[in-house]
Amino acid sequence: MTNAHDTHDPQENRRQVLYWRLLARLFDHQEQATLESASLAVVEDIGLPAALLDPQASVDSIVQRHPELAAELDGLMVPDPDPDPDPGADGDGDGARDRAAEVRRAALASKVLLNVFAAASGAVTAGQLARWQSDAAWLERALGCGPGELRGGRPGGPGVSPTGTGGGGTTPDLSRLIPAIGPELGAIEADLVKRMHLREVLADSRLAAQLTPSMSLIEQLLRDKNNLSGVALANAKALIRRFVDDVAEVLRTQVEKATAGALDRSVPPKRVFRNLDLDRTIWKNLTNWSPEEQRLYVDRLYYRHTARKTTPQRLIVVVDQSGSMVDSMVNCTILASIFAGLPKVDVHLIAYDTQALDLTPWVNDPFETLLRTRLGGGTDGTVAMALAQPKIAEPRSSVVVWISDFYEWRTEPLFESMAALHRSGVKFIPVGSVTSSGRGSVNPWFRERFKDLGTPVVSGHIRKLVHELKTFLT
Repeated sequence: MTNAHDTHDPQENRRQVLYWRLLARLFDHQEQATLESASLAVVEDIGLPAALLDPQASVDSIVQRHPELAAELDGLMVPDPDPDPDPGADGDGDGARDRAAEVRRAALASKVLLNVFAAASGAVTAGQLARWQSDAAWLERALGCGPGELRGGRPGGPGVSPTGTGGGGTTPDLSRLIPAIGPELGAIEADLVKRMHLREVLADSRLAAQLTPSMSLIEQLLRDKNNLSGVALANAKALIRRFVDDVAEVLRTQVEKATAGALDRSVPPKRVFRNLDLDRTIWKNLTNWSPEEQRLYVDRLYYRHTARKTTPQRLIVVVDQSGSMVDSMVNCTILASIFAGLPKVDVHLIAYDTQALDLTPWVNDPFETLLRTRLGGGTDGTVAMALAQPKIAEPRSSVVVWISDFYEWRTEPLFESMAALHRSGVKFIPVGSVTSSGRGSVNPWFRERFKDLGTPVVSGHIRKLVHELKTFLT
């Protein structure tokens, strides 16, 4: 009997050949003649089409010629819920068939992974983008996801070795790596779009509908929006709105959880039936119980307090719209619109580079706000401060959130005006960036001075900014 883990097992050797070819192709697009010829022999011997090894052949084209493979590709990389701890234990019977099936799965998995992760360099055509999107959809199916679900960041569990050598000789269980794979796929797609004529994609409604909205794609659309018209402009706006709606749904949930104020017992409860506190009413009237009549006489009804403490506040969001801050611009525009929808919160939004733009009239509609931004250029925060200062009527009920990397042309005048706001009683919150990752570079000169002022720069993760605002607005 031959054990599956024995290096002389022919099926194990075949599987390793296919995975070595996969790794070689991922890290070096040049063909390795020995691995290519060995892989071709393996593929033909197990009855799979040689086109699986053709880098130019899409998964769609192979499935069209061999429709029976579609069923094998579906769920190909989903882990077995009840795996055999030793697939070689059954000797030359079931164990041998299991090992042969693993070789077949390795060949199919290698094709899907190479087509998605070994994208060609250089200029990209609309056809190449469409083919990559189709191959990405097959990878999603192989991982048990629906079309577009993986690129949308479907949650998964902890990862395992991609070569499968630590999992009893099985096909890669990439389903556990979905949290990392999803963003990577989005980055690859964004890079492909960047290397082709974006306007060509947008002019084709079918192709544009297949794009996965991402921060890098939205940045390109915002930069190029003034050069678009007709169908291309309509498709660009649809992609921006899809992205805005998706991000807003996540942020709105975070804000709602963070901004529920404490009950305000100074406000009398509304005397309506839905607020009736039945348990307390019975308890307080127990002395009126009549044993003879078996009745409870109620002298007073008690109601629950539902009003929550809210204080009229003015929130002024100032965001750097220079090229390095596009992620923050998108997130803060959406966040400002959500806070603008809260009761008794007066929200103002200012965007700036070397000029400042008051976006307050559109603060309730992040989509329209973003269409009015001008991404790029230098940075001069003093022009934004000139717009922000007149908006502060009551310093102690005002908060200024300033989002920037603080690489400024006029550093000292800007900092002095910020320090003056802080001394006047304004709650001043400097934020390095507002991204989903929390990464961002901040000018060390400003960072040290904000720390000395007692208003350290908030880490760029958007959840931290929501928490900071919650403590002031509730």
